[in-house]
Amino acid sequence: MSSQVTGAQALVNALEALNVEVAFGIPGGAVLPLYDPLFDSSIRHILVRHEQGAAHAAEGYAMATGKVGVCIATSGPGATNLVTGIADAYMDSVPIVAITGQVGSKSIGTDAFQEADIRGISFPITKHNLLIRSADDIVRGIAEAFHIAATGRPGPVLVDITKDALNGLTDWAWPIEIELPGYKPTVTPHFRQVREAANMIAASRKPVLYVGGGLVKARAAEALAVVVDKAPIPVVTTLMARGVFPDSHPLNFGMPGMHGTVAAVGALQEADLLIAVGTRFDDRVTGALDSFAPHAQVIHCDIDPAEIGKNRTADLPIVGDCRLMLEELADRLDSVDLPDWSDWTRYLTNLQEKYPTWPGQAGDGMLSPQEVIRRIGAIAGPDAIYVTGVGQHQMWSAHFLPHEQPYSWLTSGGAGTMGYCVPAAMGAKVGRPDKVVWGIDGDGCFQMTNQEITTCTLNNIPIKIAIINNQVLGMVRQWQTLFYNQRYSNTELHTDLCPDFVKLAEAMGAVGLRATTEDEVDGVIARAMEINDRPVVVEFVVHKDEMVWPMVAAGTSNSDIKYARDMAPIWEEDEL
Repeated sequence: MSSQVTGAQALVNALEALNVEVAFGIPGGAVLPLYDPLFDSSIRHILVRHEQGAAHAAEGYAMATGKVGVCIATSGPGATNLVTGIADAYMDSVPIVAITGQVGSKSIGTDAFQEADIRGISFPITKHNLLIRSADDIVRGIAEAFHIAATGRPGPVLVDITKDALNGLTDWAWPIEIELPGYKPTVTPHFRQVREAANMIAASRKPVLYVGGGLVKARAAEALAVVVDKAPIPVVTTLMARGVFPDSHPLNFGMPGMHGTVAAVGALQEADLLIAVGTRFDDRVTGALDSFAPHAQVIHCDIDPAEIGKNRTADLPIVGDCRLMLEELADRLDSVDLPDWSDWTRYLTNLQEKYPTWPGQAGDGMLSPQEVIRRIGAIAGPDAIYVTGVGQHQMWSAHFLPHEQPYSWLTSGGAGTMGYCVPAAMGAKVGRPDKVVWGIDGDGCFQMTNQEITTCTLNNIPIKIAIINNQVLGMVRQWQTLFYNQRYSNTELHTDLCPDFVKLAEAMGAVGLRATTEDEVDGVIARAMEINDRPVVVEFVVHKDEMVWPMVAAGTSNSDIKYARDMAPIWEEDEL
């Protein structure tokens, strides 16, 4: 049964039929026809202060819920302001649908007011995108966009719709049968490959489960736990996979890579078998590829066949959903005799104990940022959702927060997007209002998107943001210290003078708090935990010269990992 409606009404109807609960966006001329039926819709629309915030909020919502996030913008600058968030979602495989208005069909290509070829602009950073010029194509286009965003390797899809398509009439009909003959992602892994993986594990002496963000997208934490229960293999979790396997588990050796733990880096360098699941051998993990895991055979499972063999040759490729692969592997492990890996595990445990994640020492009586983050985690607990910006505070958060629960850690990995924290935390809180949501941000990151605190105030979204204020662009300053002879070119933010973060928070309707001494830290965190009727911004004034250790310098071998600035590489002290 069908009835005539406008293209805009058909779009809203389709979103409702797809069970969209919330959309983040800003109206404008080309997309205005959509906002009229949206006024009467069951969909909650959250009016952000900048379209970048809408895209990151959609990401945060998607990461926290496992559903597709939605953002909306008008043509021209509205659409181009979404680009950073779309690129971030593409790099981290986050399922979002970005809906943009476009100038009228007859005006395309004339440099009309607020015209931008957003389809062309976003082509390299979307899983799929399309331009809709007719009202009759809107419902099918939206249905296919959601299907593509959520299936296979998740990712962002952009749907650009001309204003005349939104205003035109069409027949409304639902459901829509999805017909995409060129899109058939392989979901079920081949059982023979998984059987061979079990045999390779049984033959290994020093295996490592190297797991990445793909496990988060596949909601595979429980399946991973079953595999490790049957085969006690050491586990390392990438930045994007923190929490998918509890840090408190004796077989979790932490995060590998540029700022990873010595035990995790050592595990990969000394392994004879890597079971790489849902990870892409990113340069921040591998360091110099020619010296990465030199003794290891590689089993590589990923739902995206393009990732397998892209950076590191796979001895055993497995294409398919990570959760299904791990479930099948758990069954296959019952059929093999597993060796005793206790010596290998003991070796890594000794490394872990000898080289705990560097705690850092603040000077001049200033707060230690590591200890501040540790205290936030201790007081808020493992059930909270934690979101970060990008930089030193991100690395400290990856190490010092209580990563015990899956799907409660949100950060920008592949793109490394400063400004991600506040809007992503907003999206996470909208998606999971039952959860305490803490954002750990830097003073540089916070100043990029802090206007979304106003959005949170006006929409009753009580997030909590900790600003780790070291008054500089900390990670860039660290590199200038180590590699540029302490020539601090344009990294001083002077946030001891401007802005006053407490006053800024209060001006946006939030509660502003500050701690400058150790005695004040627990009190302000506890106070923030008590406030649940509005956003809270807590400024922690910390030492500007704290550094993130351990560290593998960019482009060097993981074997050159250093535990502290004035120490020789670990491998020179302890042959691994």
